[in-house]
Amino acid sequence: MSGTRAEHPDHPARRAWKARLAANEPAVLSSGAPYTIAAFYRFVALPDRTALRDELRAAFSEEDLCGTMLIAGEGVNGTLAGSAETIDRMLAMLAAKAGLDRADVKFSSSAEKPFGRLKFLLKREIIAFRKAAVDPTHAGNYVQPQEWNALIADPDVLLLDTRNQYETDLGTFAGATDPGIETFSDFVTYVRENLDPAKHRKVAMFCTGGIRCEKASAFMLQEGFSEVHHLKGGILKYLEDVPEAASKWQGECFVFDRRTAVGHADFEDPKAAEKQA
Repeated sequence: MSGTRAEHPDHPARRAWKARLAANEPAVLSSGAPYTIAAFYRFVALPDRTALRDELRAAFSEEDLCGTMLIAGEGVNGTLAGSAETIDRMLAMLAAKAGLDRADVKFSSSAEKPFGRLKFLLKREIIAFRKAAVDPTHAGNYVQPQEWNALIADPDVLLLDTRNQYETDLGTFAGATDPGIETFSDFVTYVRENLDPAKHRKVAMFCTGGIRCEKASAFMLQEGFSEVHHLKGGILKYLEDVPEAASKWQGECFVFDRRTAVGHADFEDPKAAEKQA
């Protein structure tokens, strides 16, 4: 992190999120198995987003599925939890209807129900970027988790954390620049006021699951930055695929569910999240 700002161990935004989660009593699956949590997104043209929402509601409203999925004309974005069987059916439906590749989904687990209820929401965008018009289909270069360490070891690379301040306070990659933003849309202002395409010729960026970087990298290319890379699958996929012994990640990764934060241990052992809960 930048080191220029005092850390906030109980940032107001994080505290408010915890309070909302605490209002819902924890629950468990009747089978006793842990919840499978699937985090995913896909940018794809959806000409009839209402029809997709209605199909999903009809298929899963009576199931053990919980969490939130955003559906927009530009694609889908969600983090959902349920039994392994329910998650499999949900992902199969999204593969058929939205072209979601299961290999791009980030999986983890929780002993308790991580979300209060199930919501399928229609939105104008699946990730808000209000201060600039961006075409996310023209994004930067994907970098696989296994190749990330080599890229960020390059001294000519500007390593950029695109997440909000209350997230970066919990953890980040060693050497990352923290923009200190309060909302993702503030990233536009940060780039325009602090970065220079002529000076910052090679940029590598990351976020929780990859979706923010998809739009952020497209925006930076539009702004004239010539070489922009982003971590495919985000921090969650990195924690899942890269052994802790080889990891450049420091601290924990903030997540928007009852767990609040995860680390390598939550992905190395399917029951690790159960131990943490």
